[in-house]
Amino acid sequence: MSIPRFHLAFPVKELEKTLAFYRDILGCKTGRSSDKWIDFDFWGHQVVAHVSPEDAGKSASNEVDGHKVPAKHFGVILEWDEFFELAERLEEHDLDFIIEPYIRFKGKPGEQATMFFLDPSGNALEFKAFRDESQIFAK
Repeated sequence: MSIPRFHLAFPVKELEKTLAFYRDILGCKTGRSSDKWIDFDFWGHQVVAHVSPEDAGKSASNEVDGHKVPAKHFGVILEWDEFFELAERLEEHDLDFIIEPYIRFKGKPGEQATMFFLDPSGNALEFKAFRDESQIFAK
């Protein structure tokens, strides 16, 4: 059985910087596009950036583990090594993190690496990895 893929549409301020960020920095392949939107292959999932400057980057935050976590965010769960490779690539591009890469629940059920950052439109992304993927929903 194949794993279902999700589709997510999100607002951006403009496409040129969005394309450069998702394609050139995150490494996402592109799909169909127009002058108002562009499809990205987001680790096997379809995410679509739609030009809507008035809606882009707006989010409240919640306190989690002493960090202000954007209430509205998206991302993927990567393999452990892939997470750190991406973190290194983002650092090489001098990306400003909302929450720098760190390990949550170290030595406990659900141990995970996580990081938060913004795309050029101010949309928050979270990437994470679990040391043991069977612990994704651990309590």
